[in-house]
Formats: sequence, structure tokens, C-alpha cells
Amino acid sequence: MTDADILSFRDARSVDVPAIVALVQSAYRGDASRAGWTTEADLLDGQRIDPEGVTQVIGKPDSRVLLAERNGRLIACCQIEKQGDTGYFGMFSVVPGEQGSGLGKQVLAEAERLAREQWQCRAMRMTVIEQRGDLIAWYERRGYRRSGEYQPFPYGDERFGIPRRDDLRFEVLVKPMAGETA
Repeated sequence: MTDADILSFRDARSVDVPAIVALVQSAYRGDASRAGWTTEADLLDGQRIDPEGVTQVIGKPDSRVLLAERNGRLIACCQIEKQGDTGYFGMFSVVPGEQGSGLGKQVLAEAERLAREQWQCRAMRMTVIEQRGDLIAWYERRGYRRSGEYQPFPYGDERFGIPRRDDLRFEVLVKPMAGETA
């Protein structure tokens, strides 16, 4: 591995919005997403996120979109947001060809570190489509626990996709940060 192959992190800027939208879409929707294991193509059609949504997240106070790059190429991203003494983790995407390589673990660890060290967050929360048992299990292996709390899927709002079934909802997962208890 050369220095050019080292993973680097930076905050997204408005100029990054088209690349972020393309990355998120490729990781979750359409035939391209089937090359990885995080696809939602059997649950949802349409888009996963739109440029306006990404722009809004980038510009929101106490929120950031963290980009992971290798050789100047965007290969993963996530959103972290301070919500009181808790961090919110979302928009997590890894290019399909890199899924399963350990890259996701590195991005998640960096997001948790930033929330803990820069915002003094005591826990990290996220929402995952309940029917994504494989993804929930992945997060559980990294210390996240099912909270028993659910949130409705935004049916009728095509900014988040077009559901292929009528029983979708989000489950809230929570992980205490180092030194904290749930």
C-alpha cells in the first residue's frame, strides 16, 4: 500500500453534493446496488436521497457529512449530527465494490470518534429499515442495540423512495459511547 492508497476523511462541501447523491444511490437502489450487500432494491424503487436533502444536511448547524476518500476518489460517506448529548448517524454509504472490505467499520468508527470527541456525545443513534435484518445484525456486532423504538416510513414522499411493500418502518438502534452505559 502506498501513501496514495491511505483512507482519508474530510467534511463535505456543497461542490460534493452530486458525488454524494450518486454514491448513496449506487449503494442502495437499482441494479448497481446489487453488487454490494446493502441494497434496498427489493424493498424500494426510486431515489434514496436528493441533492436538496444533501445540501440541507451539509448546511445544518451541528451536522456534517463525512466523506471517506482513497486516491482522491469518494468511496464512502455518512452523516453525523449532534442532537443534545446524542449523535445521530445516517446517510451511511459505501461503494458496492468496497462493501465487505472493512471500510464500513472504519467509517463508522471515525463517525463515533468525532461525535464523542468533538461533541461529547454519550451515545449514537440511528434508524434502519426493520426488514433489513442483515444490516441490523452488522450494527449489533459493532455494539448497537435495538431500542424497541420504531418510526414510520415516510410513505407518499418519493424523496425517500417508492416502497415495494406496505409494512416498512424504521427501528432505532443505539450504542452508548465508551465509558457510558445504556
